[in-house]
Amino acid sequence: MTENLTIYLGLDVGKTNHHATALTSNGKKIWDKPLPQSEPKIRELLTKLSTQGTVLLVVDQPKTIGALPIAIAQNIGIQVAYLPGLTMRRVADLHPGEAKTDAKDAFIIAETARTMPHTLHGITVADETTSELSMLCGFDDDLAAQATAVSNRLRGFLTQIHPHLERVLGPRLSHQAVLGLLKKYPAPAELHFAGRTKVRNLLKKKAPRLAPKLTEEIFQALDEQTVIVAGTASASQIISSLAAQLELIL
Repeated sequence: MTENLTIYLGLDVGKTNHHATALTSNGKKIWDKPLPQSEPKIRELLTKLSTQGTVLLVVDQPKTIGALPIAIAQNIGIQVAYLPGLTMRRVADLHPGEAKTDAKDAFIIAETARTMPHTLHGITVADETTSELSMLCGFDDDLAAQATAVSNRLRGFLTQIHPHLERVLGPRLSHQAVLGLLKKYPAPAELHFAGRTKVRNLLKKKAPRLAPKLTEEIFQALDEQTVIVAGTASASQIISSLAAQLELIL
């Protein structure tokens, strides 16, 4: 990967702007400027440097905000690599007394690529299916984390206003039937007023086998608490909203 290279372009990536530092094979700095996160600007710089020699683009983050420069470089035919974070930090420690800046980091990336090419990791054009699966897995992970957060908040509000009811419904919040029930009857008093028949019929729509048993457990839990906790009305509005939100996520 590092054979016959004459220009090492280090890119300290950022959301809106990167910092680019280019060094020749003998260490001469030929470029050191901010670089907008823009295809025309990135392509212009890479094309310009390519007319001066064989370029290696090295980034400190190959995914997310670093994906566009890599894609442009690969499209042009420029070799790309990335410098792992741990290696980056170790090399940065060799430059004491200098405050951390984007320009300094870009220089360190380029200089490390030039003098310690063995520390680099190559980047190849990802297979389209692999890329899609990676994105989907990341999206699924985000949804799972979001679902856990909403579920925890929902259980927290249920525990606050009616602990007995939470012990029955809390472990079943992943069930659409329970979420539908909490959307329509988020307050213990509303469940009481609706009565067993309406609650059972509502649950039957999405949980026909579970409905009879769960209905009895709900009303047994309701009978365990006779007082109304302060803030129940407000909490019930939030419970209904969170149930609807969790229903969409799941």
